[in-house]
Amino acid sequence: MSTETVYPILTGKRALVVGVANEHSIAWGCALAFRKLGADVVLTYLNDKARPHVAPLAEQIDAQLLPLDVTQPGQMEAVFGALGKLDILVHSIAFAPKADLQGGLLDCSLEGFLQAMDVSCHSFIRMARLAAPLMSEGGCMFAMSYHGADKVVPNYNVMGPVKAALEAACRYLAYEVGPKDIRVHAISPGPLQTRAASGLKDFDHLLSDAVARAPLGELVDIIDVGNTCAYLASPYARRLTGSTVYVDGGLNIIA
Repeated sequence: MSTETVYPILTGKRALVVGVANEHSIAWGCALAFRKLGADVVLTYLNDKARPHVAPLAEQIDAQLLPLDVTQPGQMEAVFGALGKLDILVHSIAFAPKADLQGGLLDCSLEGFLQAMDVSCHSFIRMARLAAPLMSEGGCMFAMSYHGADKVVPNYNVMGPVKAALEAACRYLAYEVGPKDIRVHAISPGPLQTRAASGLKDFDHLLSDAVARAPLGELVDIIDVGNTCAYLASPYARRLTGSTVYVDGGLNIIA
């Protein structure tokens, strides 16, 4: 029998989690952590093909489920219009065309770069614009980044500059919404075996390298990331904002 004591410090809070594709998604780890601490959770699914994979997860945590493809006009406005109130926002989506992702930055097309920037970065700014008026009692926003935003990671390619822009956007948004008692963080997990990461060339090498070089000597998982976000969304972190928070076993400190 587990002896873990859970304090429902997010009871009465509503969290919108964008980016759950399956049970291995970082966003799913966030949703689980929020629900465990008492929050009501709203999940989104990308399209009809994705819905069967997300719907059972939503049912598991009694979450509301809404469609959201950030490239489709009006869908984002419909989601936020259905919420009424919001306390926590998680943006955990990213995309780049395969040819642009797997090729070097020199070979990245303008179309691919703009698409990656729109889905992976600017969509968070659009979400923040819609979320802020719903956070009348304050709140917390999260965007998922990666160490490749700050240092060169071989084969991360176009996503490096895109994630760097996302982290900068988090800092500027934190400055702008701070007076409304809304906090913003970029979360930078270590390598995780997710569907999105599988598109990176030689990703297995990144995983093994993380284990070998991280001070804690092991990979993080989606629950580690979720627990970090839950803490940052709680009253215990009410004076923290604008940070890029690494959840990587210390890998980021190694030269």
